Amino acid sequence: MTTSPTERVDRVPKPRASFAVTIVESASGQVGQRFVVDASQPSRALVGSSEACALRLDDPLVSRRHFALDLDEDGLRITDLDSTNGTFVDGVTLLDGYLRGGEIVRVGETAMRVDRLEAAQVPALSERTSFGRVIGASVEMRRLYPLCERLAQSNVAVVVEGETGTGKEALAEALHEAGPRAGGPYVVFDCTAVHGPLMESELFGHEKGAFTGAVATRKGVFELASGGTLLIDEIGDLDLALQPKLLRAVERGEIRRVGGDRPIKVDVRVIAATRRDLDQEVAAGRFREDLFHRLAVARIELPPLRRRRGDVGLLARHWWTTLGGEGEPPADLLRRWEREPWPGNVRELRNTIARHIALGDLATPAEPPPPAARGADLIDEVVRSGLPFVRAREKIVDEFQRRYLEHVLEQSGGDTAKAAAASGIARRYFNLLRARLKE
Repeated sequence: MTTSPTERVDRVPKPRASFAVTIVESASGQVGQRFVVDASQPSRALVGSSEACALRLDDPLVSRRHFALDLDEDGLRITDLDSTNGTFVDGVTLLDGYLRGGEIVRVGETAMRVDRLEAAQVPALSERTSFGRVIGASVEMRRLYPLCERLAQSNVAVVVEGETGTGKEALAEALHEAGPRAGGPYVVFDCTAVHGPLMESELFGHEKGAFTGAVATRKGVFELASGGTLLIDEIGDLDLALQPKLLRAVERGEIRRVGGDRPIKVDVRVIAATRRDLDQEVAAGRFREDLFHRLAVARIELPPLRRRRGDVGLLARHWWTTLGGEGEPPADLLRRWEREPWPGNVRELRNTIARHIALGDLATPAEPPPPAARGADLIDEVVRSGLPFVRAREKIVDEFQRRYLEHVLEQSGGDTAKAAAASGIARRYFNLLRARLKE
C-alpha cells in the first residue's frame, strides 16, 4: 500500500526530549544503573522485576511489570501497571501521569531519579503506512515497522501483545509473509477454540488407537507447520499441564504424538499472540516462566486504536473501498467514527464499516443512546472483555474523561479557560488531558 496525497505522514518529526531514569536508592546494589527513554523505542518501556523489562529491578517488593514509561508529545507518561505495592512520585501515589524531569519515582525499596535530557531530533520514522495487512500511518504504528521488518527476516520466537481486536493475527501473518519462510505453511492454533484432552492432540497429533475415536493417525499443527510458521493464538489460555510439552517442542524442535513412542523432528517458527499480561500470568502461577522466556525472545505490543492518532480515518477509507462501499465514506460518519473510543479496536471498526455498507442508515442510529445507557454498555463490554485489570480500568476512565470534557466544553461554549475553571483543574492540565484524549 502506497501513501496517497491525503494521508498524513510526519516525514520531519518535531524535536522531542529524552529522559534518563537513574537508580539512586537500592537495597540490592543497583545504585547508578541508568536507562534512557527516547523516541527510538518501538513501544513503551517496562520497569519491574521481570527479565523482559527494559529496566529490571532486583527488589522483592517490585512487581514483575510494575510501571510503564511512554514518550509522547506531552512528556514522559508513567502508568502504574496494577502493581502490588504501588508507584510513588515525589511521595504521592500515582496511577497515571506525566513526568517533566527532576522527579523521584519510588517502588518497593528502590528509588529512581528522572532527568530530562537535551532535546534531540527524533530518529527518522518509517515512511510505511502498512506492513502486510497491518495498516496505519500514525506515529505509534510507524515506530513499530522497522522492528517488524527486522523480525520478519529472523527465525526467533515472538510474542505479539495487545488488546482484543488490535490486529495481532494480521501482524503474525505479515511477519511470516515478509520473511524467508513465506513459501512454507502458515498455521494458526487458537488456544481458546480447543479444550480438554483434545488440545494435546491438536498440537502434537495422535497415533491410531491412542484414545477412543482415534480411528486413524493424525498430524498436529506442529507437523503441519513444519518448514513454516505456527501462530499460537491466545497463548495465555494454554492449559498449564500442556506447557512443559510445548516448551520441549519449541526448545528441541521435536514433538511426540499422543500414543506415539518416538520423537518427530519439526522445523517451526513459533509466534505467540495474547491479550493477557503474561508477566502477571507468570506471577500468578498460571503460566510457566521458562516457557515465557523461551517464547518472548522478541516482543511487540500493538497499541489500541484510540492511541493511533489519525488511523481511524485511514482505516475507514481503506475498508470502505475494500468492502465495496461506493465513493468516499460520508464525512459525518468519518467524524463520528473518529470520536468513538473503539473498545473492540481495529476489528470493531472494520465490522462497523461492513455493517454500514450492508445496511446503510439502519446500521447507525440517528441519535446515540442516552449517556447512562452508553456508559453501562461500555462497562459491561469492558468487564466481559477479559482484559487485565489495569487496561480495563484505563478504558473506562478514558471514556469518562472524554465525556466529561465534552460536556463541560459544551456548557462553557467552547471556552477552554472557563471549562477548566468549571472543572476545578488547571488550564494547562485540562489542555494536556484534552489532547491525550484526542489520540
